[in-house]
Order: sequence, then structure tokens, then C-alpha cells
Amino acid sequence: MTSFLSFLPTLVRRAKKRLGRGIGTGKGSKSGRGTTRHQKARSTIPLHFEGGQGRLVKKFPLLRGKGRNYSKKINKYVLYSEQLNVFADGATVDLDALKKAGLLGPEVKNALIKLIKKGEVTKKLTVALPVTQSVKAMIEKAGGTVTV
Repeated sequence: MTSFLSFLPTLVRRAKKRLGRGIGTGKGSKSGRGTTRHQKARSTIPLHFEGGQGRLVKKFPLLRGKGRNYSKKINKYVLYSEQLNVFADGATVDLDALKKAGLLGPEVKNALIKLIKKGEVTKKLTVALPVTQSVKAMIEKAGGTVTV
């Protein structure tokens, strides 16, 4: 048999003690929050509050134009003189020719390419790219020309 008291309806519910209604109530002055001079005694604390030190958000660079207003970056590539032997005699070497030959990827658009000396050039080429003086002499010795 179950107990009789558990089936009786509740007649009186005890009300919650109201906080901050005077010292005589037992929950006055500090209202059960301990001392009122700490962070958790406040009603709301901002999400970005870090106890008085600078907010983390302030450490990031401002986004109102820092690095956004620069012109497009020009990628710089270095090619070696021995790589020019891929081309046939009398070919013109420029940015498009380098892409077709597979020396540069197809995604390269704004590029500054310079040829430096490594190996020998054995083909007669017309080079329309910046080159070093030693590569220019090597190309002209092979019978080619440099047009930049």
C-alpha cells in the first residue's frame, strides 16, 4: 500500500525569498552574492570583458582598409637559362610561350619573370623577358636576340 500523504494535493507552496528587500529579511544588502565588489556580483558582464585587460578584439588589425587598398600583387618568378632549350629554333619566348611549354602554370597572370644564368642556351631564340647581362650575352652568342 502506498502512503496516503503522497497522494494529497499541495495546498501551500512556499514562495521564493525575495532578494534585496532590506537587511532584516536575511537576503538584503548583498542579496546572497557575497561581497558586491566583484565581477560575479554584477547583473551582466559583457562577453568581451577580460577582467580589465585589453580586449582580444582590440589586438587584431583594423579592417577598415589595412591591406585592402593596395594594387594587385605582382608575383615574381625566376627561370634558368637552361630551361629555354625546350623551345624550337627561332621561337619567341614570352609569358604565353612559357605557359604553353609548361614552364609556368596556367593560373599565372600578373607575373614578373627574370631569366638568370644556369646552364647553357643552345637554341637561336627571341626572348621578350627581363634577363641578366650574362644570359643576354649567352643568347646573343647562340644567335638569338633579347627585346626587353
